Amino acid sequence: STEAARGRLDAFLSEPVFAYEADRDYPARESTSRMSAFLKYGEIGVREVYDATERALETAASDDRPESHAESVEEFQQQLAWREFYAQVLFHNPEVVTENYKAYEEAIAWRDDPEEIAAWKRGETGYPIVDAGMRQLRAEAFMHNRVRMIVASFLTKDLLADWRRGYDHFRETLADHDTANDNGGWQWAASTGTDAQPYFRIFNPMTQGERYDPDAEYIAEYVPELRGVDAELVHEWHELSPAQRADAAPEYPAPIVDHSERREKALAMYKRARGEDPEA
Repeated sequence: STEAARGRLDAFLSEPVFAYEADRDYPARESTSRMSAFLKYGEIGVREVYDATERALETAASDDRPESHAESVEEFQQQLAWREFYAQVLFHNPEVVTENYKAYEEAIAWRDDPEEIAAWKRGETGYPIVDAGMRQLRAEAFMHNRVRMIVASFLTKDLLADWRRGYDHFRETLADHDTANDNGGWQWAASTGTDAQPYFRIFNPMTQGERYDPDAEYIAEYVPELRGVDAELVHEWHELSPAQRADAAPEYPAPIVDHSERREKALAMYKRARGEDPEA
């Protein structure tokens, strides 16, 4: 309801927004606004949200608060602007729902292995931060934004799967699914969209987990097999021997792919699509 949306917005802008820039990438901190579902269903408008952030900016300036508080509000405003940007992209280019925004000389030779994609959907890839995100999605029909980028990069750059496989899954499962926003995010991750991540920038899922969930709190919440396992072991899961994995968390799977190998294959796949020699 609009009343609930305004209550949520007021709670976020009363204090959490002032730490938004510092905290928003850490899923265990739960510091994002959670306004996405309200915006998706039209229970509140983006202009009303933006107007409220302008008042929060005034608060940041008038209370002798540190400069970082105003910067955090402005960072949140930029996220609202991204939503509007992707809405404009979709309005002027409706074909992006099913086609790459960015043209490549050759078709990208996606791998699309059904078993790997199924393991990704279940949250059983053997990459803890990826699995935590996919299990949060199954449990809550929601996923933290940083983790959305991580799981999207993993699907497209580690599993070499077509971004449309991931977009379709998000459309079917996310409570806050928004055609423009989700499509923009998936095409960004797959290096096929407007202002997309360069094809050679490939998220390392282990590094991402260590950086944004250093104590493995978020991972432990959604991957019960890893609860009680030392965070260092969780982040080194890909490097452990089978015996070490069996000792630490016998129910949790080994990595289904080797990130380093798949990274090289992804680079070659994109180079071929660009009409370049993949060996160069």
